[in-house]
Amino acid sequence: MDFDLSPEQQMMADTAIQISARFDPEYWRDKDESGTYPSEFIAEIGKQGFFGLPVPEAYGGMGLGLTELSVAMEALCRGGGGGGPALGYLFGLLGNLSVLHHGNEEQKRRYLPDMATGKKISAFALSEPEAGTNSLNITTFARHEGDEFVINGGKWFITNIENSDALLLVARTEKPQEGKSKASGISLFLIDLPQAGITHTPIPKHGFNYYKSNQVFIEDLRVHESCLLGDEGRGFYNLLGTLNPERVLIAAGAVGTARLALSRAVIYAGERNVFGVPIGMHQAVQHPLAAAYAKVESAWLMVLKAATLNDIDNTDKAAGDFANMAKFVAVESCIEACYHAMQTYGGAGYAREYHQERWWREAQLFRLAPLTQQITLNYIGEHVLGLPKSY
Repeated sequence: MDFDLSPEQQMMADTAIQISARFDPEYWRDKDESGTYPSEFIAEIGKQGFFGLPVPEAYGGMGLGLTELSVAMEALCRGGGGGGPALGYLFGLLGNLSVLHHGNEEQKRRYLPDMATGKKISAFALSEPEAGTNSLNITTFARHEGDEFVINGGKWFITNIENSDALLLVARTEKPQEGKSKASGISLFLIDLPQAGITHTPIPKHGFNYYKSNQVFIEDLRVHESCLLGDEGRGFYNLLGTLNPERVLIAAGAVGTARLALSRAVIYAGERNVFGVPIGMHQAVQHPLAAAYAKVESAWLMVLKAATLNDIDNTDKAAGDFANMAKFVAVESCIEACYHAMQTYGGAGYAREYHQERWWREAQLFRLAPLTQQITLNYIGEHVLGLPKSY
């Protein structure tokens, strides 16, 4: 088995590292403290073609797979951004993947060229106040009226809508019916922004202050039926092809963030002298960092396997199984690594100057999104181990 990157993949990772060196930890700290969108970073990775990696050459991309996306994601985070690039890069990819997998030819030609260069960014609107992990519980409704849909409802924790050019909106086009699956009757829309019928209010939160998360209100929004992405009523099933890559990419971002935090902690432990010796000489400092490093490197192998299985056949059960397992182990290892990296600095680790507290804050979101670690374990228990459904 060969775990080395190909020359092309290594070149991609090197380019990502070079970009991240320009948008270093100080850049992300300033953006976080000011609550400012990292538009310069987003524009640069778009210019360098990173959003276009999965887009076919016919639409201006490179036609590469989830493995290359994961390599790019890990390197962008490891190179200096930590968690910052993870969400920004992911936002630009979700719309691409959805249009690529489920759009008709007209939609692909309209959206993919600009999405490939980052000129168009799409927000994703699924969760609602009463439908978080239980996403089938959504009540936002799209009523068919002539050749239009009239949409009413609300969404919760929708990130970056204020900087997006389109909205990937999940809504019911059919109310749940007895005897039918709750997943039926859910449709996927791709809607240009801004729209008078869509308003939003930011939600104050713990971290990632450069990406606002919003409560979204949808009132009598009229959209043409050509905004449907895929077949009406099949939106939830269509989403599954996007949700697994989302989990793998968050896992890759978690690995990159962990590697960055550990690398800075190792440098500090070698330079910081207390009682005449570097603190890295003490096993109480050395062992937690070593254990965390071993776990992060193991998680990276799981990410690569999950991405490879997805590239071979994204409809195969194993692709979903390993996507969930990769997300779980990568996030847990990231949180542990960021915690011990911050502890290495002692009281200084709590200061914003050294960035460790921000990386630890941002790692907490990976535990909650795009799905909680508990739901990931539910999936593994039921679909991998064959245990009874627990929720």
